[in-house]
Amino acid sequence: MNIIDLLQSPWPWWVTGPLIGMVVPVLLLIGNRTFGISSTFRHVWAATAPCGLAYFTYDWRAESWNLVFVAGIALGGYVAMAWLTPAGAVTHMSGAFAGELARAGIDPHQKILPRELFSWHGLATLPTLAVTVLGGLLVGFGARYAGGCTGGHSIAGIASFQRASLVATLAFMAGGFIVANALVPLLLEHVR
Repeated sequence: MNIIDLLQSPWPWWVTGPLIGMVVPVLLLIGNRTFGISSTFRHVWAATAPCGLAYFTYDWRAESWNLVFVAGIALGGYVAMAWLTPAGAVTHMSGAFAGELARAGIDPHQKILPRELFSWHGLATLPTLAVTVLGGLLVGFGARYAGGCTGGHSIAGIASFQRASLVATLAFMAGGFIVANALVPLLLEHVR
């Protein structure tokens, strides 16, 4: 098996989980840095639109490594989708979820991102647009209010035995279950 075949095939959780978990000690060892993504928005704001608020008045250059890290995530996602995803690849999902998508009029056997959900047409409905904008604002505000995002709390915070991170992770999970099981089915009805 060559490297492209290895990268294109699904990896088991017992490989990817420890690899993600190793990010925390590596960042701590190479520069006493903590893992987190949502703080990037604060750094970008402080760098591009300083407004005099104390929250945005700090040496953002000292955290510029975080901006490079996030840019690498975006670039890596693009490279994976553009060059490493085989032509005609379909998303692997459970039969129950594929059936739920099919009942909502979404073809579950298409390429990675279903066009019914990831298109301008899908976003153009008022309920979808409202939920997208409101959800984005709530996630951004919630991540800063909680002192970090799912990555910062669930990966780095729990790894460093922070009780607040455990509570935040439980809240993230509960919110995810509620949205996936109550809100998403309602949104799928409006996509048709």
